Amino acid sequence: KNCSIQRSFVSSLFIQVFSLVLLLLLSSSNNNNNNNLTTTAESFSITANTINIRTNKNTNSNKNTMTSTNGNANGNGNGKANEKYLTPITPDQVKLEIKDPVDPTALAQAKAIIAELRSASSSSSDADAKTDTDTNTDSTNASLSSSVIPSNLINIARRLNDIPKESNTYVVTKEECQSAYDNLDDVQRQALINIHNRVKAFAEAQRKSVVDMEIDIPGGKAGHTVSPCKAAGCYAPGGRYPLPSSVIMTAVTARAAGCTQVILASPRPALITLAAAHIANVDTFLCIGGAQAIATMAYGIDAANDHGPMIPNCDVIVGPGNQWVTAAKSIVQGYCGIDMLAGPSEVLVIADKTANAEVVAADLIAQAEHDVVARAILLSDDQNIIDDIERNVGLQLDCMPEPNKSTATQAFQQSFAVLCKDVEECIQISDDIAPEHLEIQTANAAEVGKKCANYGGLFVGEHAAEVLGDYGAGPNHTLPTGGTGRYTGGLSVFNFLRIRTWMRIDDQSASQGMVDDSIVMARLEGLEGHARASEARSLTKEPAYKKSK
Repeated sequence: KNCSIQRSFVSSLFIQVFSLVLLLLLSSSNNNNNNNLTTTAESFSITANTINIRTNKNTNSNKNTMTSTNGNANGNGNGKANEKYLTPITPDQVKLEIKDPVDPTALAQAKAIIAELRSASSSSSDADAKTDTDTNTDSTNASLSSSVIPSNLINIARRLNDIPKESNTYVVTKEECQSAYDNLDDVQRQALINIHNRVKAFAEAQRKSVVDMEIDIPGGKAGHTVSPCKAAGCYAPGGRYPLPSSVIMTAVTARAAGCTQVILASPRPALITLAAAHIANVDTFLCIGGAQAIATMAYGIDAANDHGPMIPNCDVIVGPGNQWVTAAKSIVQGYCGIDMLAGPSEVLVIADKTANAEVVAADLIAQAEHDVVARAILLSDDQNIIDDIERNVGLQLDCMPEPNKSTATQAFQQSFAVLCKDVEECIQISDDIAPEHLEIQTANAAEVGKKCANYGGLFVGEHAAEVLGDYGAGPNHTLPTGGTGRYTGGLSVFNFLRIRTWMRIDDQSASQGMVDDSIVMARLEGLEGHARASEARSLTKEPAYKKSK
């Protein structure tokens, strides 16, 4: 009996020890899995160029991975209580933001696409069989045409799903655009008309704000003239959410500037995009996107052909797009003008305790639904309002339809909130970030807005929603991202205008002081030819080239 008891005791002890070892092993495995998940999430943030390297490891380090996996957070009953949409970071951690609008992989792919478009050696039979990677090997070494070869464009457009496999053209006709406009219901058509009219009025007012001028100079006159470029290329995104508003923002602004030719590109255009092209009065609609669209507008198509009309070389190319559009714009800039290199879309809200948490949350979500790499940023001097906004983000996201909900949830992985000591620190951090969209939702919002220096577009007060700017309050919604608001502004008529200076001399005697100054300065710079060209205009000094004879 005692032996039986001992065997039972030993057996029980063995089971307990085995269970303890098993628990320890499982715990270790879970920790390793969590670390792997965290590493994956951070790698994604870096390779997507978006930007947020987080060092606040005292928070739940893998909360963003869990959020992107199961789509749950505060507002969802399945989420973890300590998960947050807006990652809390400290003011000094904002300095760790890393942004580059041009993705290296997209840049390499865009170069290969552009080379293939202009490659005289590409043929219809082998182009269909090529993949995006093997264009790098043969196209870049081939002799390149000065313009895009139409058959190559069709092959690439089919391969990248810009056009159906059976399609044989790179354009949409004006008749198709008008038909789409005519088939809108009355409410849709009137909204499009209203947005068009407001954007047009603002752009025309901008154009009138800069005029030709002249002043007196010694012995004559000097001045500048303001004139539009001839051909404008406008890009409007297709894909997940087609943006007919971008058609109006770009094409209407180009027309207001005075451009005589407006070329629009947008892949797989929706009917509303075709309708917007009609009301914006574009001359040619390219139904292609990505790097191939930017290259076609930059290098043009020499002549009408079996696939479509001649496309002029555009003097300026503008409009938002994906990473391949941005990469291609970085390649062609210099050959033609561009508006900007746009990165992921972003909104920054400065809110104090007077802010309406529901409204702020709605605005953050509105930006986050643009793209999985969009960013929503909250700066506040009040922890309670941050918590309230966080809670409202969860509640509102929980009842969003798909795919908007999933897109926004992933975008919140790059989003964060900063508790500042006061509104002045909020302003300072905002200026460091230079956000695309800056909302001021504080007491004395107008005064706070005046203190902000760097941003793309400013939206002052609770009722000045950023989405109203998106849909045609008047100012353009194509705005600088990724900190570029420190040195440039949004799209406007000025992107399509050339300010060219001129001078003339009517009284040679009166100009002699200026001639003498030029002779002195030229020799100080070591430019003897400049000095002698000035002496050739002098009434008192013999040119040096005559003295040497």
